[in-house]
Amino acid sequence: MSKSFRHGQILKLIRGGAIMTQEELARELRKQGIDVTQVTLSRDLRELGLVKTAEGYQTMSARETGPSLEGLAAEFLYDARAARNLVVLRTRPGHASSVAVALDNEEWQEVVGTIAGDDTVLVIAPDDRTAESLRKSLLAMIRD
Repeated sequence: MSKSFRHGQILKLIRGGAIMTQEELARELRKQGIDVTQVTLSRDLRELGLVKTAEGYQTMSARETGPSLEGLAAEFLYDARAARNLVVLRTRPGHASSVAVALDNEEWQEVVGTIAGDDTVLVIAPDDRTAESLRKSLLAMIRD
């Protein structure tokens, strides 16, 4: 079982309902066949940027986790093209991952997911019309 898979399952559980303790989180992971030690779970929570609040573990806001999508797009994004339900973003070399993470952190309903390379981000939308709308929104963030 990979670390990234475990991280994904932790995020899904945290977003799916109130998880108040690491014990509770470990129990929920075990139900999914993921056996994890307390030390590993603590490290995972720290790496994922999860914080404990009165309502349970939550992700930090985008402002606390890094630069905004608007800022990154303005600085590194230079093209966006729609192809059916896909949007291909072109960035300066080495910055596609940062743009993809910022876009994922926005949690837009219009974005099914992203895949990043070195200078290209593939954004998956649910349909063609939504992809075109996303393309326009992202291009609007580019500063001339």
